[in-house]
Amino acid sequence: MDTALIERLARLRGVGDAYHDYRGELHHFSLETKTGILRAMGCPVDDPALLAQALANSERLSRLLPPVVSARGGRIGVDLSIPARDFGAILAWSMSLEGGSRHQGVVSSADCPEIWRGESDGVWYTRRRFDVPLEVLPGYHELRVEISGRADRCLVIVAPQCYEPPAILQGRRLWGVAVQLYGLRSRDNWGIGDFSDLKLLTRWLAAQGAAFVGLNPLHAPATADPETASPYSASSRHFLNVFYIAVPAIPEFEDCAAARGRVADPKFADRLSRLRALPHVDYRAVAGAKFEILELLYRDFRDRHLAVGSARAREFRAFTAEAGVPLQMHARFEALDRHFRETLSTPSGWPNWPLEFHDVNGAAATRFAEERSQQIEFHAYLQWLAREQLASVQALARELRMPIGLYGDYAVGANPSGSETWADRASYCLGAEIGAPPDPLALKGQGWGVAPQDPWVLELERLQGFVRLIRHNMRCYGALRLDHVMALFRLWWIPAGRSPAEGAYVHYPVDQLMGVLALESQRSACLVVGEDLGVVPDEIRRAMPQFGLYHYKVLLFEKIDGRFRSPDDFAARALATTTTHDMPTLRSYWEGHDIELRRRLNLYPSPEIHGEVLREREHDRAALLDALRAEGLAPAHPSTPQEPFTAEFAQAAHLYLARTRSILAALQIEDLLGMVEPVNVPGTHLEHLNWSRKLSADLEDMMARVDFDAAFAEINQARG
Repeated sequence: MDTALIERLARLRGVGDAYHDYRGELHHFSLETKTGILRAMGCPVDDPALLAQALANSERLSRLLPPVVSARGGRIGVDLSIPARDFGAILAWSMSLEGGSRHQGVVSSADCPEIWRGESDGVWYTRRRFDVPLEVLPGYHELRVEISGRADRCLVIVAPQCYEPPAILQGRRLWGVAVQLYGLRSRDNWGIGDFSDLKLLTRWLAAQGAAFVGLNPLHAPATADPETASPYSASSRHFLNVFYIAVPAIPEFEDCAAARGRVADPKFADRLSRLRALPHVDYRAVAGAKFEILELLYRDFRDRHLAVGSARAREFRAFTAEAGVPLQMHARFEALDRHFRETLSTPSGWPNWPLEFHDVNGAAATRFAEERSQQIEFHAYLQWLAREQLASVQALARELRMPIGLYGDYAVGANPSGSETWADRASYCLGAEIGAPPDPLALKGQGWGVAPQDPWVLELERLQGFVRLIRHNMRCYGALRLDHVMALFRLWWIPAGRSPAEGAYVHYPVDQLMGVLALESQRSACLVVGEDLGVVPDEIRRAMPQFGLYHYKVLLFEKIDGRFRSPDDFAARALATTTTHDMPTLRSYWEGHDIELRRRLNLYPSPEIHGEVLREREHDRAALLDALRAEGLAPAHPSTPQEPFTAEFAQAAHLYLARTRSILAALQIEDLLGMVEPVNVPGTHLEHLNWSRKLSADLEDMMARVDFDAAFAEINQARG
C-alpha cells in the first residue's frame, strides 16, 4: 500500500487531515481511518495501478470545468483547467439561463488570471479564473465553454438569501411550540399522534398567538419494520411517514362500509383503546391496526374511483405523475420489503433480500413491479394520503394567519438499508456511517447508523439528488430545520469496524449546497434554521449569515465564562429554545434525572467524568437562577439549586427565552407539562426506549387548561 498516494487521494476526495475537538485539542486522523473511508467510497486502495488511476481521475484536471459552481450577487467566477499546450487559445463560452435565454462570447485564456499550475500524468496544466461578463438572476443555469476543440459544461447556481416571512421583515419576534408528532395523545387517535392531532394542535396554538408548530422529521420509515422508529434514521427522506395518516379523516373512509364496520367492531375499538392508553407508542401494533383499514380503503378507492376515473382518481394520478420515478422506486421498495418479510421472514431492508433484487432497475425488481402493480400502487396511495393530510394542516395554519405554520425537520442522513439508498446506490457509501466525535453530550462519540453520501459523486450528479431532497422537504412547511447543518461542509465518517472516536471528517461543497438551499428556500417560501450545535467550523459560521440561514440557540448551552448569556446577548437571526430532543427535559435537567440515567446506562467513560458532570450541573443550576433574578424573573420556588422543579420555574425560563433578541423562540411541549423522561438518549439504541414516549396529557385536556392560557399570554407580551 502506497502511503503517499493514499494520503493524496484522501485529500482530493475530501477527507481531512486533523480536527480540533470540543476542548480545543488537535487530533490527526490515522492512515487506517483514511484508508477505510476511501474503501467505503469504492476507491481501489489495495491495487497500486488502479490507485494511481483513481488519483488521476480525482484531480479532475482533464475536465475544463468543475461539475457545479455557486455564485451570489449575479457575478459568476469559474475555475478552468487548461492544458499548457492550449494556453493563450480563444475560449468560447455560452450561458443558457433557466428562463430560456442564451448569452455567449469569447475571451483569450491568457486574459484569465492564473491561480495554480501543476502536472498530472506527464501533462502540465494551468488553472485559470474566468469571470463571466454577465449579470445573472438567481436560478439554475448552465455554462458551456470550448477551447481548442474541447468542450465542457457545468451547472451554475446563482443563489439569493434564504426566505424570511413578511412578519419577520416587519420586525416581529415570533414564538411557537415544538412537539414529537408520534407522542401526541388525543381521545381519537390510534395510539400514535397523527395529522388530525396536528391539525387540532395547530388550531389551539394559532389562537394562542403562536407563529409555528415545530415537528420531528416526518420522513418515511420502512413500514415492514415499524419498530425501527428513529425519525433520524428513516428509510427515505423524500417521502412521508404513513403511520401519521389519520385514517378516519381519509375521504374514502366515510363511504367504505367495510372499513367503517371493522373500526366499529368492539374488538377493534378495544385494540385502539389499549393503544391509546400505553405510555409509549407500540409501533408494531399501531401499524397492524392502520394497515388493516388502509388496505380496505385502497381496494374501495380502486373500485369506486380508479375504475371510473373520478375526480379524486384524477387527483391521485396527477400526484403520481408529478412524483414520478422516485415515488415508484419508493413504493417498489415498500412492496418488496413487505413481500420478503412475509414470505422469507427476512429482516427489513434491501441488503437482506435475495441478491437479484439489490438492483433497483434490475430484471428481478422490474418483473416484480409488473406482476404486483397493485401492491406498489397501494404504497403510492398511502404517500398521496399523507401528503394530502400534511398539506391540509399547513393550509389551515395559513388560513389562521400563522406567519410560519409548520416548522419541519430534515434529518442528516438515511438508513443504509432503506429505500433512499436502494434507489441511489451510486452516491451512498455503505461501508461507513455518519456520526460525531466525542463531545459533552456523548463522550465516547456517536455512530448514528445512517449512510453518508460521497461528495465526489454528488458533484458529478450536479447535486440533483440534493435539490430533490430539499424541494420535497420544503413542500409542506413554512420553515425547515436542518439537523446538523455542519453536514453541508463536513461530516464525521466512521469506517465499518471502527469506533466513533476513530472516524474522520469528509468535506462537502458547502457553497454549492448552500446555494441550492437558499434558492429552494425562496421558491418554497420556507425559512431555514441550521442546527449548529457542537463544534462549528469557521466555514459554516461564514456561510450561514452569507446565505441567510438562522442559527439554533439552546438556552442551556448559552453560557459565557460560567454565566448564562443574557437575553440581549442572544443572536438575533436565530431560533432559541430551552432544550432539544437529544437533551433532558427542563425538569430532568433541573433535578438531575438525566445524569443518573446516563450513569445507569454506562455512558460516562469514567467515574471522574461523572463526578465532573455532577459538579458542573450544580454550578449551572445556581447560574440559571442568577440569570433569572437578573431579569426579574426569579420564581418563588425553587429559590435554591437544591429545591425541586416547579411549573413557575419552567415559565420563568420560557419568559427568559421569549425576551431574547432571537427572532424565533420555541417552547418544548414536554416542558410545559413538566415531564421527566427524555425523547432520546444519544449513544443508546436498545438500552433505552427512544423515539416512542408519549406526552403525559391528552391534547383536549391541555387545551382546557387556563394556566396554559395565562402562560401563553405572558409569552406573547414578552415577545412584544
